[in-house]
Amino acid sequence: MITPDNRIRIVEEKLLSDNWAILKRTTLDYQRSDGSWQTLVRETYDRGNGATILLYNRQRQTVILTRQFRYPAYVNGHHGYLIETCGGLLDKDDPETAIRHEVEQETGYAVKNVQKVLEIFMSPGSVTERVYFFTGEYEADDRRSEGGGLFDEGEDIGVLEIPFAQAMAMVENGDIADGKTVILLQYAQIHGLMEQRVLQPPSP
Repeated sequence: MITPDNRIRIVEEKLLSDNWAILKRTTLDYQRSDGSWQTLVRETYDRGNGATILLYNRQRQTVILTRQFRYPAYVNGHHGYLIETCGGLLDKDDPETAIRHEVEQETGYAVKNVQKVLEIFMSPGSVTERVYFFTGEYEADDRRSEGGGLFDEGEDIGVLEIPFAQAMAMVENGDIADGKTVILLQYAQIHGLMEQRVLQPPSP
């Protein structure tokens, strides 16, 4: 059986940048589906893996999202202020530990229970990052601080509590244009996370 391991021969790797993340240019020989070999040049951007979470309150029918300035979106014709689910890099933590830390740092909430729902490569054509997706219910008394992120990292994060129906409308009209956020909101809708639970009476 042909596997990726025996269809790829690395010819050369060149480090282009290792400032905030690692940018490499790689020359490789790739065996095509017809058996012939082709030389390719690819650049990969490695900033580590990340995690993101949709915080939701079923009783209030609300979600917690963040708003922050994203320069790459700005230089691509957007105003730059994206509404997003809370998230960040794993650094040296496991995904669940990392997302709990990010939630408290960005939103001020100390979420009790989180559930992993997906693992996705968000931009596999050039970025190595794998993103771990979570959902978690929150209550008003779970908030420990104002959040806002870290000043030293240039974070100036607004915390938004939005009705779920409004958030879905914002996806439709383009006010929410962040991929991970769209995925998690649609996941919540498809899987009925916001549906009220009906308590069954005890059996006689």
